[in-house]
Amino acid sequence: MDGPPTIEDFEEVGFNPFTAAKTIGGEAKLTDPFTELARLRAISPIYHGDLKARFGLPTDLTQLGQNHYWILGYPEARQVLLAPDGYSASAYMSSVGIYFGPRAISIMDNPEHARVRKIVQKVFGPRMIARWNEVMIPRTINRLIDQFVDRKAVDLVDVFTLRFPFHFIHDLMDLPAEHRDVFHKLAFGQLMITFDEVHGMEAVNKIKDYVTDLIAWRRKHPSEDDFITELATTEIDGAALDPEVVISFFRQLMNAGGETSYNGFSNLMVGLLTHPDQWRLLLNDRSLVPAAVEEALRWEPPVCQALRTPTQEVEVGGVLMKPGDLIGFSISAINHDPRQYDRPEEFDITRGNRSHAAFSFGPHICIGQHLARLEMTQALNALLDRVPNLRLDPDYPKPEISGFMLRGPEAIHVRLD
Repeated sequence: MDGPPTIEDFEEVGFNPFTAAKTIGGEAKLTDPFTELARLRAISPIYHGDLKARFGLPTDLTQLGQNHYWILGYPEARQVLLAPDGYSASAYMSSVGIYFGPRAISIMDNPEHARVRKIVQKVFGPRMIARWNEVMIPRTINRLIDQFVDRKAVDLVDVFTLRFPFHFIHDLMDLPAEHRDVFHKLAFGQLMITFDEVHGMEAVNKIKDYVTDLIAWRRKHPSEDDFITELATTEIDGAALDPEVVISFFRQLMNAGGETSYNGFSNLMVGLLTHPDQWRLLLNDRSLVPAAVEEALRWEPPVCQALRTPTQEVEVGGVLMKPGDLIGFSISAINHDPRQYDRPEEFDITRGNRSHAAFSFGPHICIGQHLARLEMTQALNALLDRVPNLRLDPDYPKPEISGFMLRGPEAIHVRLD
């Protein structure tokens, strides 16, 4: 290979993976899962069966024929997620194992998981985080705000919330500008194998080929502060990550890093703009910004599902489960458990209890949680600084958050004048 690798778009011209889950997957209609989840949780903190089917949604194609249990309660979720020896993340093999690869860190159990995570966390260390926080994230955010700050009205999702997390990861990976839009589409499209196997596998194969070639190219042509090269070469106790693990990590980064911040921040802005008193609180007291971020992650978690399978016969919430059973965690239900939260359905940035399950618990807690919080905090402060008069546009319907596994609004129409 004489030059950087090239990337191929979807064969179907104009195919839009960003709306596929809501349209092909049928999730656009699921705007309120909380009422039914609360009713089910009041009966039992464990639901036995296909929870998607309960909401009239197509069954996840990667989970066909499996015996499902869904955890709906906060203490039951902590019981399982804080006991990694009793439950295996290999439950992800049929989904994550396909769209990010069988060596993805999300699938690993100890001791391999602990070893790999230690190396990855070294790369996500204070020096790198400080550089991102001080230079890269503000530059990405303000570059986008510059493009719409003088306009009277915009769709905030289209011009900002969908873009800044992914643009940051593009910068982080130092992708060629001409590859970024296609990379974004394919990385996003990998998740479609749960409801659209044809397009999903096309995205999986094309992003795998591109990332594999890109990492090989960067090993031969490293640049200063090149995140890909740094992750590929970082060692602990003389051991570096296997190439296949590095490839899986970067296949997952766009979704795990970009998707969480994109939907998480979009949901935060829906919460604030549909509760303008909360926006005014932030304008008057910036110390509430971190609390607003945590409340949004609790109120409308962006990624609403986690999976495990028991390693031995166990009882959770009075229900017996066996090895091979699929345990799903409904983060939406867990984050609204009235045993843990007073007034769980309300969006309240002054809430004292900031705990939530949006990043999971235990050894598999999201490795990029600090980065996601940095991005959301920086983005919110930038909007408060530069467009303090931000408000919903009365000429459009109020934004609605929808989805089952991934939740977020399709649009947030706002006025800035």
